[in-house]
Amino acid sequence: MSNVYYPDYLQLDKILNAQELESVKHGAPAHDEMLFIIIHQNYELWFKQVLHEVGSVMDLFADGHVDDDGGELSIAVHRLGRVHSILQVLVKQIDILETMTPLDFLDFRDMLRPASGFQSMQFKILEAKLGLRMEQRFGKQYYTSQLRPEHKAEIEALEGQPTFFDLVNAWLERMPFLDARFWPAGETPFWEQHKAIYSGSLVKGEESNLALWDSLFVTGEGRRLSPAASRSVVFIMLYRDEPILQMPFRLLERLLDIDEALATWRYRHLSMVHRTIGLRVGTGGSTGKHYLAGALNSHHIFQELADLSSFLFERKHIPKLPAALREAMRFNA
Repeated sequence: MSNVYYPDYLQLDKILNAQELESVKHGAPAHDEMLFIIIHQNYELWFKQVLHEVGSVMDLFADGHVDDDGGELSIAVHRLGRVHSILQVLVKQIDILETMTPLDFLDFRDMLRPASGFQSMQFKILEAKLGLRMEQRFGKQYYTSQLRPEHKAEIEALEGQPTFFDLVNAWLERMPFLDARFWPAGETPFWEQHKAIYSGSLVKGEESNLALWDSLFVTGEGRRLSPAASRSVVFIMLYRDEPILQMPFRLLERLLDIDEALATWRYRHLSMVHRTIGLRVGTGGSTGKHYLAGALNSHHIFQELADLSSFLFERKHIPKLPAALREAMRFNA
């Protein structure tokens, strides 16, 4: 067995010689282009790691059975937590990029056309795998227009594949604790209790929430999260202190963490672009700040989970669970 040598193991010759400055090729070296390249190479490396983590979690959910006893749900929560930590690093990297002033960027900006971060295949794949469908995208006609044909075909092919959102929806639908068999005959089922308690908790101006009740929890009209999945989310949020629901609750929290981190990254990116190029168009031909603002408002993947927080109420009003259900929710030796 040969000894492993650090520079060879990390292939540092490839990595550290992968910065070819366009400004040098044009005979007008721009000092900050090195920073610009290294920051974006770092982004792509982190995107690769995020895709690695998300892909592994999707594999755990893809067989239609997440084995809590075997620790699969714990593994999923742990890896999604890592994704969130990486996304936080991506936000912080913008602090470094903002040390480049508008004039510093203008030294080489026009040499980059039509290249643009908009052509990042890994980020587009990540959004698609998490669950951002084409019809939800802001400026969807433009979204793949700057890609090479083979890359455009790869992104479009993802539209026909299950997303992580789809897999989570199916997992939530399988939660058994709202089944009628756990609620004794003659006792008001949980969902009827919930609606009555929730209605009584509303203050002036919140009555309109009840108009959404059927679309969220009965018909699912206009929603991606199914009624059964939505009911499970509310149950998990209310009874999160039950040991068997702690890990499902943490999974839902990680999804919201990821959505929030992506939104934070988009906001910081928007602010940086405005600060650096003002109202000019992007190097890839987008409307720059205006496109990023539209994406910031439209590209929330798990916002339907966050919506369901509207249908919680105070702990002291949470109904006690029937004995049969409490028994079913215990971890038995």
